[in-house]
Amino acid sequence: MTLTSSPSKALDTKKDTRKIELKALRLRKRQLRSMDNDDPSELSGKRGRSSWIVLVGLVLFALYSVGPAWWLLISATKSKEDLYTTDAMWFADFKLFDNLASLFTYQDGIFGTWLWNSLLYAFASSIGHTVVSMAAGYGLAMYAFRGKGTTMGFIIGSFLIPGALLTIPSYLLFVQIGMYDTIWAMIIPAFFSPFAVYLAKIYAEGAVPSELLEAARIDGAGEYRIFFQISSRLMTTAGATIFLLHFVGSWNGFFGPLVYLRGADKWPVMLGLYSWLQRGTDSTVDLTGLVITGSLVATIPMVILMIAMQRYWRSGVAMGSLK
Repeated sequence: MTLTSSPSKALDTKKDTRKIELKALRLRKRQLRSMDNDDPSELSGKRGRSSWIVLVGLVLFALYSVGPAWWLLISATKSKEDLYTTDAMWFADFKLFDNLASLFTYQDGIFGTWLWNSLLYAFASSIGHTVVSMAAGYGLAMYAFRGKGTTMGFIIGSFLIPGALLTIPSYLLFVQIGMYDTIWAMIIPAFFSPFAVYLAKIYAEGAVPSELLEAARIDGAGEYRIFFQISSRLMTTAGATIFLLHFVGSWNGFFGPLVYLRGADKWPVMLGLYSWLQRGTDSTVDLTGLVITGSLVATIPMVILMIAMQRYWRSGVAMGSLK
């Protein structure tokens, strides 16, 4: 009984499977016919409408992004009177060079000191920040050691700690060790960043092949030489990203210098411009023109740095496509 029923069950199963396949094939043919019967003009109309929506969105985003920069450029070329009496988004009498002369001579040229301080803090801290982060991230990615998982847990967990929460403890520490109101309060603490270490680790895992490191060790290269001459070059894109992110943060830094620096001769440019803005608000002296011109000058290093570092990202994208 069992021997005669099993072949019939198998045949029934094959028939059911065949029916399902035929139904799926018919359904697919109907879908293809419906697509063929669609009016091409309707399809082109839909594509045209979606293209216009995307175009309008891009134009609005461009206006939102470029509008403040355009206003800053226009306003920096105006005199104090034209700043309030002419069209805010178009040129008047060109007074940019007069404004620059006033900017760099006001208060014995202290704006130049602020600009130099910002360059010093941003470049020095960004270089140390990049080297330390890349070395730590490379070590976490390439080496196995006891407590590696715990270390990564602490690094990821530190993302949840707000930077402002450490302001008072850092202030008390700087006062005790003599770093308060010195340039080192702006440089040394910036060397350490959990996010930058994590970013370098993730990039090193994908960009540095372990076979290359083994070949270098066989050839007699030490670990420091491998890192500085081989691995760091493969991690150039990550290093450029870490450097630029920290440079922008340091250049635009305001809260840290406000707490840790007391003398105006040590202030960065952002804190200095804020002090001028407050002075113009609290007194009869109108310093709005100087603040606007100073803000325009303060954006120039950022633009230059962004243009100069484009090639590192292009090389990183090309390397990733070859992989």
